[in-house]
Amino acid sequence: MSEPNLTLHTDKYQINMMYAHWKRGTQNERAVFEVYFRKLPFGNGYAVFAGLERLVGYLSKLSFGEEELRYLQTQEEGYDEAFFDELRSFKFNGSIDAVPEGTLVFPNVPLVRVEARVFEAQLIETALLNFVNYQTLIATKASRVKQVAPNELLLEFGTRRAQEADAAIWGARAAYIAGFHATSNLRAGMRFGIPTAGTHAHAWVQGHDSEEAAFRDYAEALPDHVTLLVDTYDTLKSGVPNAIRIAQELQQRGKRLKGIRLDSGDLAYLSKRAREMLDEAGFPDVKIVASNDLDENLIAELKAQGARIDSWGVGTQLITAFDQPALGGVYKLVAREHEGAMEPVIKISGNPEKISNPGVKEAYRIVNADNGMAEADYVTLPGDKDIAEGRPLRLIDPLHPHRIKRVDRYRAIPLLQPVYAKGKLVYGLPKLDDIRDEHVKQLALFWPEHLRKLNPEPYRVNYSPAVLELKAELIRKHLSE
Repeated sequence: MSEPNLTLHTDKYQINMMYAHWKRGTQNERAVFEVYFRKLPFGNGYAVFAGLERLVGYLSKLSFGEEELRYLQTQEEGYDEAFFDELRSFKFNGSIDAVPEGTLVFPNVPLVRVEARVFEAQLIETALLNFVNYQTLIATKASRVKQVAPNELLLEFGTRRAQEADAAIWGARAAYIAGFHATSNLRAGMRFGIPTAGTHAHAWVQGHDSEEAAFRDYAEALPDHVTLLVDTYDTLKSGVPNAIRIAQELQQRGKRLKGIRLDSGDLAYLSKRAREMLDEAGFPDVKIVASNDLDENLIAELKAQGARIDSWGVGTQLITAFDQPALGGVYKLVAREHEGAMEPVIKISGNPEKISNPGVKEAYRIVNADNGMAEADYVTLPGDKDIAEGRPLRLIDPLHPHRIKRVDRYRAIPLLQPVYAKGKLVYGLPKLDDIRDEHVKQLALFWPEHLRKLNPEPYRVNYSPAVLELKAELIRKHLSE
């Protein structure tokens, strides 16, 4: 399925900055931007990077057609006609490095690095952040659900509450990366090859003279795929008993009832009583599916209460990231071309956490060579000799300088991988199931204390002395001006 042209999926000020650079004659100067976030969502110990495939699809079609140009000609700014000739020849010729999808990521570590003409780099900011912020957020939420239900079937049921069609399918994909097993969205299934799942609606039952007749007709229609929604009227007095009758009829025909679904009420109590009723009737293999505004907190509570639920259908709370609807990733200029050379730049703020880390940087995951566990993420300037030569690292916490950790034997795994090089795609997009498998391997690198849902131990993100010295130097320079 091809990507639509999203060239104008951008903020107007990006076009205005492109125009200003063009008027000034600086549109071809090189610039380097980095994407990162400052704070983990949901009070979590980690985030799960997603959105790269969407970015690649966007860049592959990035061009201004006549329809887009005609629209821009109507804008109040009154851009010069010659500017539109410049846009007609527009093509992304820059370089992009990014963290692979499914990777666990942490605050202030570069996730995407863009090096391009400033004319190109400005245009893609809005779309890039839109893709990465949303999909990373949903993948992280899905991973939290997976953490509390590692052995049950997880179904993404969020389409009808998603923020429009694209959010539904890309959110389903992000959830699948993080461990969900299926989606209710057929478009997502067709587009990405995600398994699909579904039962029937309350309307099916309401549209019959009796609940039993509704169940029987559904079983007649799909005898090999019967999961019955049992809470339209009274779950324990009619829903489950009627489902058992249908199960008995199916059994006589050599078929099996696959499951029942609970969508309201006290899910812990109802699932335990339903399990007893099904077992007593001789159907211990019939699964119990639960839905109804579930999230990781409610699922954990239900499991603590002994709920007998085999599969969780998670919808609104997941697809909208209900308790934190934005990640807050940013796109910051870290270096610019000046007099033919690249020079680092910094953004200074009254909020210390918003002061940017200047310069083109590399990021590594430091994995202890003795136990195979991740010790920290280490951000350096290119050509760092300590990393290149495998020298021992002194990891100094930037906010708590007294917290120092020495790592002698380690593997330094580069986090940023080449995706585009001078406008050419050089990255083979992995299959979705391979991304999903890689995410599982990623989780195994981290101690449980970093992954737990409540009060996780913060994972270290450290900067090389050269990064810290460059930052201090630029702060002194700008504050003395």
